[in-house]
Amino acid sequence: MTSAKKNKFGNVGMILNYSISIILAVVFLYIAFYNVDFSEVLNIVSHANLLWVFIFIAVTMLGHYFRALRWKYILNSVKPNTSMINLFGSLMVGYGVNCVTPKLGEVTRAVLVGKWEGLSRSSMFGTVILERIIDIISMGGAIIVAIFLTSVSLSEKFPWLISSLYIMGTVIVLAIVILSLILRSKEEFSRIIIKLVGKISNKLAERIAYVFTMLAEGFASLKGTRNYFWTIFWTVSIMVLYAFGSYAGMLMLDMQNFQPITFGMGWIIMSISAIGVIIPTPGSTGSYHTLAKSTLVLIFGFSETISAAYAFLTHIIGYILFIITALIMFFIVKKQKENLFEVVETEIREV
Repeated sequence: MTSAKKNKFGNVGMILNYSISIILAVVFLYIAFYNVDFSEVLNIVSHANLLWVFIFIAVTMLGHYFRALRWKYILNSVKPNTSMINLFGSLMVGYGVNCVTPKLGEVTRAVLVGKWEGLSRSSMFGTVILERIIDIISMGGAIIVAIFLTSVSLSEKFPWLISSLYIMGTVIVLAIVILSLILRSKEEFSRIIIKLVGKISNKLAERIAYVFTMLAEGFASLKGTRNYFWTIFWTVSIMVLYAFGSYAGMLMLDMQNFQPITFGMGWIIMSISAIGVIIPTPGSTGSYHTLAKSTLVLIFGFSETISAAYAFLTHIIGYILFIITALIMFFIVKKQKENLFEVVETEIREV
């Protein structure tokens, strides 16, 4: 297949993926806001407590900085002195890209750090996949904690929640088993994949073998008791900060005037709404709104309007932060005589 045809099919695939993500976002936004007076939502948001808005922003950014710190410890055995500026900057650029094109941000941040730190693409993609596996594990743990924090039956209000836990558990177990096999005999595993899948398509076989190599390098990067400890520590810290951010979000809108607000409520909101991040919409638009609003209404009994205002305000603040930080990094890199978009596009085409 010629380069022109590859580009053509690649562009069609990207347009199709983007179109599906937009449709999903619109559907979820409709579910979240169809029975709400949006002018009233905007009125509530306009009277937000500015002190708690600034606290929410600070906590949110600190949580993302902790994610960069966790990534640093995952990379420690690959390269001990990775730059926190590069790690945090690429992370925020990735989030900014996700606000436009879902999931491409993960590829973007891996590509950028790989280039800036002189690390291989496969090892960087592997660590990003490892991070996602850690996130799934921590998400499952957060939901289990949330079940014990509320007197309301979450399985009754969200029938799909328990099924999600089973799916997460199954994915985690399968991932650990497969990766253990890969790590023990990576080369032999690749040969078997190429031999079996190669009967169908050599290119597909090579792709699958490459993905397994990335996974193996990602898992192999996390070595040493110290790195394990700090990876777990920062993961727990991230969850606590995100939960506090959800708690601060309620205080931004003075929701304590309707009923007492607790950190536990923030944890429950964070745990359930985090599932919306898995759904491939631009910047979790719509999926987050639906789950955050539903949690406030079904679990805590808040009104549809104040719950919609909470979902709208907390999401839009995060969205703006991602875009602004991504643009700042773009201009920083541009001053270094590099075009950020060209760097990413060139590297992705080679993957």
